Amino acid sequence: MSRLEELIAELCPDGVSHVELNDIAEYAKDRIDASEVNADTYVGVDNLLPEKRGKTVSSYVPSEGRLILFHSGDILIGNIRPYLKKIWLADSDGGTNGDVLPVHIKGSNVDPKFLYYCLSSDQFFLYDMQHAKGAKMPRGDKAAVMEYRVPVPPLEVQREIVRVLDNFTFLSAELSAELSARRKQYDYYRDSLLSFGENIPMVKLKDIATEMYRGAGIKRDEVTEEGIPCVRYGEIYTTYNTWFDKCVSHTKLEYVPSPKYFEHGDILFVITGESVEDIAKSVAYIGHERCLAGGDIVVMKHNQNPRYLAHVLSTKAARVQKSKGKVKSKVVHSNVPSIENIEIPLPSLDVQKRYADVLDNFESICNDLKIGLPAEIEAREKQYEYYRDLLLTFAESGSTLATDRQTDRQTDRQTDRQTDRLK
Repeated sequence: MSRLEELIAELCPDGVSHVELNDIAEYAKDRIDASEVNADTYVGVDNLLPEKRGKTVSSYVPSEGRLILFHSGDILIGNIRPYLKKIWLADSDGGTNGDVLPVHIKGSNVDPKFLYYCLSSDQFFLYDMQHAKGAKMPRGDKAAVMEYRVPVPPLEVQREIVRVLDNFTFLSAELSAELSARRKQYDYYRDSLLSFGENIPMVKLKDIATEMYRGAGIKRDEVTEEGIPCVRYGEIYTTYNTWFDKCVSHTKLEYVPSPKYFEHGDILFVITGESVEDIAKSVAYIGHERCLAGGDIVVMKHNQNPRYLAHVLSTKAARVQKSKGKVKSKVVHSNVPSIENIEIPLPSLDVQKRYADVLDNFESICNDLKIGLPAEIEAREKQYEYYRDLLLTFAESGSTLATDRQTDRQTDRQTDRQTDRLK
């Protein structure tokens, strides 16, 4: 029997109380002048992204007005899509705006890290999404969030669960740090390799494009299991890497009154996003089906090597050009004229192919989910999510399921073995 099993059997054999969040916590009430925060003490909703957690790194810090004051140990919950699932346990005092909900624990019977893990669960995310209000950019329902029910086992049990989950998190963080270093190495290698001398001509995309046009809107509820393959603009950010050969989504032609197609070799640019740094992210399509381009996508046809173009358009030099003149806001836009004026080095087709082959091989080590560190990280994250949700599932005291749940815990030897390994 693991240490956690022993604590549960000793301290809460008949289940634990489940309470609404407002019984143990409240929203931060105090306010602070914007002049009292800086880049190290201000948290915008973008700071809740996993790669930006830690000390705040917001690219926008308000200089006037009143902000919500939060304290170390408060739980910061993203309150606007797509940040509804983003949650951070504050490690310092600071200020934030209405896009982030700071939750402050009342009393001393709840460990902040335990509550953070409870609110990081898929159950809370689904609950929050079900109660979100709005169409394009839905917001969480503040009252409904505080009505979410959480288990409150004895503190000793909470802390043991935190210890186990922290070990999962630490191991995943080590793997992610190694992968991040590998990707930085790849970015440096790619940028260096594609920094040609003066003997290679620089050309604007409008000089090599045979055609450039925008896609047509495909709504989320118009995506189907079968039909015509298609790409929606958000998928370019979240699903595809440098190039792809198969669409993950489909739709029906009847949903798209003015269809815009892309074909083998075309480059797709996304012209709407949430980040100046990532705006106009581009991918090459090297599949052989004729596909539909969704709205906020620009399709570029050409006669060059598509994989080479995809790599060179991912370099720092190209990204700087893509973000030039863009202003940080909730939604960032680009356009066809801006894309047409991006300059890239353009060697012969033979040289383009050789460079593309080399960079493809190196990138696959970093990004292919079937090999190496990415696969291990993905497996570790799934394992963490499974055990997080399992460890945070308690029968409610006084229910007829309490005894059965405790018996299940004692007989679940797989969980016992996994938690023992993390001691």
